[in-house]
Amino acid sequence: MDSSQRKWLFISVGFSLLVLVIILYFTINENTLTYIKEINPLFLLLAFMTHILTMCFWAWRVQKMTGSLGYRIGFFYSLTLVFANLLAAAITPAQAGGEPVRIHELYKADVPLGDATAIVIMERVLDGIALAALAAFSMLVLTDQWKSLGAVSEVMVYVTWIFVAGCIFLFYLAVRRPDTVKRVVNWCTLLLTKTWENKRVEALLAREDKEIENFQGATIRFVHTAKGGLLWGMLFTLLYWVSEIITASFILVGLGQPPLILESFVIQLILAILMMMPLTPGSSGIAEVGATSMYALFIPASIVGIFVVIWRSPLFPDLNPYHGEQQSLCTYDAGEMRSPGSVCRIQRCDDRTAGHPC
Repeated sequence: MDSSQRKWLFISVGFSLLVLVIILYFTINENTLTYIKEINPLFLLLAFMTHILTMCFWAWRVQKMTGSLGYRIGFFYSLTLVFANLLAAAITPAQAGGEPVRIHELYKADVPLGDATAIVIMERVLDGIALAALAAFSMLVLTDQWKSLGAVSEVMVYVTWIFVAGCIFLFYLAVRRPDTVKRVVNWCTLLLTKTWENKRVEALLAREDKEIENFQGATIRFVHTAKGGLLWGMLFTLLYWVSEIITASFILVGLGQPPLILESFVIQLILAILMMMPLTPGSSGIAEVGATSMYALFIPASIVGIFVVIWRSPLFPDLNPYHGEQQSLCTYDAGEMRSPGSVCRIQRCDDRTAGHPC
């Protein structure tokens, strides 16, 4: 990891820790100790296991989508790939830095670069479709839970509907009218980069056009030749998000609170959509503040801070930058090609120089 990556890692982690400390400062009181004594470790362990299962769903998604294009990777290699992308995701806005890492890892597993790009692009597309579908379902069926959020719901209903409609509309345009998307994106880019050097603007415009073409090509490739991969991908995407949402309910029960399954469903969807917006590196601070403000409507203030800390704890692998760093160091340290299906062992990187394969 170079100095720039470390800087953004420290900024992201430091900002999250600062926000958590502020939340604890304003929520801990004399009643907090009473609630802590009622903690049920069994449900906290269950929350941890559910979260591990969430990572497995992601790994199965990558494995099945890769297999549908005719390439085989092992489950544990896919799981290592998932963990390896977490560090980059934790230090980039909208968690977008994980995509290049996953493309690189698939390429190292002998998946051609174009197909690896198509797989990762379609992962993002499926995430957007799944979140849009779940959000639409929750707003139509769970109206009481949305209203229970008070003033927050009025804003988030509009944000979520815009998100849902935007995902569907952009998906249609990018596949059927890519030239229109290019013109709109280029116009917005020129508007926002008036003070940039011409060479830098031209490079950005070329990259944007290429990404739009990649998106269209990936969609057509999967629709025409890998429909099974799309079906498996959507199944595991839905399982991933449902499992992620349920994890919060298990933590609540572990803290002696009601599971708030339906309320958590709505809140976690809102947080997931907010965390996809490029506001801060790794969406640090957004999740903490959002979860605190919304869950405080349903559980005592003296325990909400503890809940948010556990929910964003390093106990959970995909929120642990150190875990992601270890995976990245082990993944990238060697210049050699890793064979498909292999597993990168977590070991000291100086052992790698002694000839130990990854």
